[in-house]
Amino acid sequence: MAGIKLKKLWKRWRGISIAQRIYHCFFKVAGFLPPKKKLVMFESFLGKQYSDNPRAIYEYMKLHKPEYTLVWSVAEGSEKPFKEESISYAVRFTLKWFFYVARAEYWVTNSRLPLWIPKPHHTTYVQTWHGTPLKRLAADMEEVHMPGTTTDAYKKNFHRESKKWDYLISPNAYSTEIFRRAFQFDKEVIECGYPRNDVLYTENNPEQVAKLKKRLGIPSGKQVILYAPTWRDDQFYERGRYKFELTLNLHALRKAFGDKYVIILRMHYLVAENFDLSPYEGFAFDFSYHEDIRDLYLCSDLMITDYSSVFFDYANLRRPIIFFVYDIETYRDKLRGFYFDFENNAPGPLVKTTGEVIEAIRKYEEANFKVHSEAFENFYERFCYLESGQSSHKAVQKVF
Repeated sequence: MAGIKLKKLWKRWRGISIAQRIYHCFFKVAGFLPPKKKLVMFESFLGKQYSDNPRAIYEYMKLHKPEYTLVWSVAEGSEKPFKEESISYAVRFTLKWFFYVARAEYWVTNSRLPLWIPKPHHTTYVQTWHGTPLKRLAADMEEVHMPGTTTDAYKKNFHRESKKWDYLISPNAYSTEIFRRAFQFDKEVIECGYPRNDVLYTENNPEQVAKLKKRLGIPSGKQVILYAPTWRDDQFYERGRYKFELTLNLHALRKAFGDKYVIILRMHYLVAENFDLSPYEGFAFDFSYHEDIRDLYLCSDLMITDYSSVFFDYANLRRPIIFFVYDIETYRDKLRGFYFDFENNAPGPLVKTTGEVIEAIRKYEEANFKVHSEAFENFYERFCYLESGQSSHKAVQKVF
């Protein structure tokens, strides 16, 4: 009992500014220790997942660079996939973690690290980021509506972080131009496609999909709809925990398609909701906490999303995408704004009601889920042209 109380007190003390200053000083001292050559620290989405570009690079290096020591930075409570796969890891902010991160020769992450972490002079910081941008980023944002910050502070802090990056991975020329300006990044951009999308080419076959469905418990005899929306900057409980109202009517979808479809939900990692799907048992499944969305891409026949960057990745599969954008005016004009004419150039229909979603699904069903349109082909050629299953190889060869 006393141990639990001490742990709670430690967590509370750890969160205040003086603790961060102590962390910073400790990290500075640890950074003067001899570097551990060929030690690579990986982190995905603040240590909450085993996923995304860092995972793809890790898996490639594990096979092709056995001389490197590969260790993951993991948030407390997110250790399960690392234990199951027997992956070396250190829990964030523990003593073990400090020494690993401070002595590592390389950092590979897809999101920002805490600002109080100084980058040792011996460390090469590889920022992979986590999506082709539709919505405005960092310095390009006119107003920031996130809790716990202001527009000026957000942009200033973002630039303080991006100055530490040595390499930035980009999926295409469009992203490179935006990343350089929005992140104020003037070092080397590795424009090679996204490593995380390699599996969409190397594992997109019936045998692999069947194995995935069996492992995940997704019915094999039905079509699969993936619903993967993003978060809203101005809808939150607190900093880092965002609200999400499930506007998509699951009852209407089950009534229309329940005999031959299932729907799997994948919320953004910042969304704090736990949806009660018990009324839709056997039809709706929540995979928000599954370690990597790439498995859900492969298992699904059709995607419903909104403004999330997932649709840039999913387009590699040449499968249908429906954009459920019930709040597009607010999102476009108030929250973020878009980098291109989304309404006229999206690789699928934009709809605002569940009824329109159902109608769009039926049209794709009639076309046997094939995507044949000039808009889609133009989109594919602009954003997916570097993807071929070799992006991890290209990134690793450049950095390591």
